[in-house]
Amino acid sequence: MLKRFILSAAALVACALVSPAAAATPAAAAAATASAPRIELTQMMGRWYEVARMPNQLQRGCQAGTSDWTPNGAGFAVVQACHKGRVDGPVSQWKARARVADPVTNSIFKMSFFGGLVTREYRVLDHHAAEGWLILATDDGQYLWLMSQKPVMAAPVRAEALARIKQLGFDVGRLEFPLPPRS
Repeated sequence: MLKRFILSAAALVACALVSPAAAATPAAAAAATASAPRIELTQMMGRWYEVARMPNQLQRGCQAGTSDWTPNGAGFAVVQACHKGRVDGPVSQWKARARVADPVTNSIFKMSFFGGLVTREYRVLDHHAAEGWLILATDDGQYLWLMSQKPVMAAPVRAEALARIKQLGFDVGRLEFPLPPRS
């Protein structure tokens, strides 16, 4: 069991260190250093569905991605999952701890994986609580996700969110759109 844990941790560290297919644009990197207006932490709780993402090694072939945020002490327990290859494919799961790194806005999170072996800062670049979506990116702008509180976003809402991603300086042509979970 210890051997499997060490191998899993080493694989995650290796994946985390691999850069994505192309670097972020300067505008995207600048957008990622900014953060959204204040977020009520209760808006982060619950299940989020992955609608779009910048390509990355760890999620290659992932479909029907979800991220479950549960309050845990001074932060959140986060369980990210997806199905490899197809919506009903084998499940891959990553567990993390998230804590608010900026209590003024609540939109910057430090997330740690494997008991702190891998730590990364994530920023909510924009969110629309009424429509149930947010844009999350790493602090360097290399990685980005469009997340929704519904498995499928209505077309006009999705178009609005994609326009915002473009406005933030990200190349929406590079986004991957994984299949949503089956109802």
